[in-house]
Amino acid sequence: MKRALVTGGSGDLGGAIARRLAREGLHVVVHANARIEAAQAVVDAIRADGGSAEAVAFDVTDAQASAAALERLLEAGTIQVLVNNAGIHDDAVFPGMRAEQWHRVIDVSLHGFFHVTQPLTMPMARARWGRIISISSVAAVMGNRGQANYAAAKAALHGASKSLSLELASRGITVNVVAPGIIASAMADKVFDKDAIARMVPARRAGKADEVAALVAFLAGEDAGYISGQVISINGGMA
Repeated sequence: MKRALVTGGSGDLGGAIARRLAREGLHVVVHANARIEAAQAVVDAIRADGGSAEAVAFDVTDAQASAAALERLLEAGTIQVLVNNAGIHDDAVFPGMRAEQWHRVIDVSLHGFFHVTQPLTMPMARARWGRIISISSVAAVMGNRGQANYAAAKAALHGASKSLSLELASRGITVNVVAPGIIASAMADKVFDKDAIARMVPARRAGKADEVAALVAFLAGEDAGYISGQVISINGGMA
């Protein structure tokens, strides 16, 4: 049974991705930072549906804590599928943005990508098979007011993933980015009403977490072995 790690797996989108990968037959490690109980709830749902999963908690911004947690996970074998989903918002217009807002958002999305991905690449390379999928955002493609920090962090994943895809392609490892638009969630519902979504999105609705999860599951599978170094938008037609 292949093993997958989903960082930020305790949230709405991460949970949907974890559940979908489990339905595809993977053993899923559901990651959280401090909310281990939320990750465990996702695990319980997966197991109730007949899947295989476990929960793990560590801070992806902490290099030592990440390395220690990943070392323990690798004792059970290679993690073949990695979904870098962990990320946070801390929005402010750039002239009024505090330094800590800038650094914290970049720490989670970008430094977290390094701390988690780098230790897993050599075991994947030795196995000559792997899937690395990072979750970005339409903000990284189009920009968004008040999110210079978030857009910068996620856009950096695009360049890192394209470069990493070149390094790992000969080892049977694909590296891709999924860039969702407005996805229905508790957070999005507080920010966007139906009228705003209809103005912004040609499809005139928010996306579903399960729709993003389906794309991630495809990229994680055998059929996507010739897709690498790509940033794939899923945003209802937003330019």
